[in-house]
Amino acid sequence: MLRFGIDLGGNKTEGVILDGAEGELFRERVPTDASDYDAVLGGVERLYRRMTGAAGSAPHTLGLGTPGAVSRRTGLLKNSNTVCLNGRPVARDLRERLGRDLALENDANCFALAEALAGAGRGHRLVFGAILGTGCGGGIVVDGRVHGGRQSIAGEWGHTVIDPAGPPCYCGARGCVETFLSGSGLENRHAERTGSRRRAQEIVAAWRAGDAAATTAMDDFFARFGQALANLIAVLDPDVIVLGGGLSNVDELYGRGVEEVRRRVFSDSLETPIVRHALGDSAGVIGAALVGV
Repeated sequence: MLRFGIDLGGNKTEGVILDGAEGELFRERVPTDASDYDAVLGGVERLYRRMTGAAGSAPHTLGLGTPGAVSRRTGLLKNSNTVCLNGRPVARDLRERLGRDLALENDANCFALAEALAGAGRGHRLVFGAILGTGCGGGIVVDGRVHGGRQSIAGEWGHTVIDPAGPPCYCGARGCVETFLSGSGLENRHAERTGSRRRAQEIVAAWRAGDAAATTAMDDFFARFGQALANLIAVLDPDVIVLGGGLSNVDELYGRGVEEVRRRVFSDSLETPIVRHALGDSAGVIGAALVGV
């Protein structure tokens, strides 16, 4: 039985086909058209049809990773930063479009599961996957299984507040982790200070070159990173934290960033490994394939 996985991101949608030995038979990325709900679902359907064609209509499971989570009360998607999906029956509508069953799972949970089973968290009982990308997602894996929680929000560290007077977040709160540690959060905070907008990668490069404004932005970024993960460790105390998303590739996170966590953690020492992902930016789609039905 083949495993199909589709990872629906804010900027890109990725599909993968795994064989029984978890080897890849197919992989494709396409831009996500997030202009409206039908456009998003249409993109998923077109990618799925190409996958079935590539597999010769072989029997397969299907899992979909998406921002947000399905409400256990209503069956509708909630908490997605692709806001056109919120309040919509995404799983039901995709089942109707595709003519088959599927498992829909939070994208950060998919990332955490893949890293726990086959990546940087392998061999650890309690793994927290923290994504610093377009948004800040998180997932908890215990004994090789996703822990979603009673309300399907376990691991949502990106919407814990670290500065009640901070910038507004799309979720309705102010000063969420995501408003500081996501790529757009870093860009927004830098733009507030300078009046000009630069991409996150450009800010990091300017900081390394000694630019004063970028240095201020990155000093704040590392301090917020330290506080956010110290708070997380105080609540969950995981065996390992695996970082993913574009900003997880900033090498200094594993030196200065970890030191900022150490300064703030509620303990006499920091024993929690904080490590880079091992599966690259495709961990999410691999996790989606692993949860498929």
